[in-house]
Amino acid sequence: MASKTDTEVIIGGKVFTLSGYEGEEYLQKVASYINNKIAEYNKLDGFKRQPVDTQNVLLQLNIADDYFKLKKQIELMEEQLTEKEKELYDLKHELIATQIKLENTEKNSKSLQSKLDDSSKKIIQLETQVKGNKR
Repeated sequence: MASKTDTEVIIGGKVFTLSGYEGEEYLQKVASYINNKIAEYNKLDGFKRQPVDTQNVLLQLNIADDYFKLKKQIELMEEQLTEKEKELYDLKHELIATQIKLENTEKNSKSLQSKLDDSSKKIIQLETQVKGNKR
């Protein structure tokens, strides 16, 4: 089991100590994401006029919205991956079946070519006998 990491981060201009089993880099990345959201919303005049509690709720709602949209996107991508895997599986089986048909066709072709060669030899022999009997 990984050891717990304590990392100091700055969120909204305040220092916080985050603890978790993730690495320091990950915890800094989370703090950076939150800071980017705060900066994004602080650019909006209507947001800055709201009470701090309302601002916090709006930020939380926005982060939750991001989460659910990404979760839905992941689900769709997983479905697409499953469909592609099934399609690949079907194509592999189709390829194998086609290879077997090709091998059988090649064997059949060789057999027919051999029969044709034998028949040609017999025709040549018969023609030679017929020519010999005419003399």
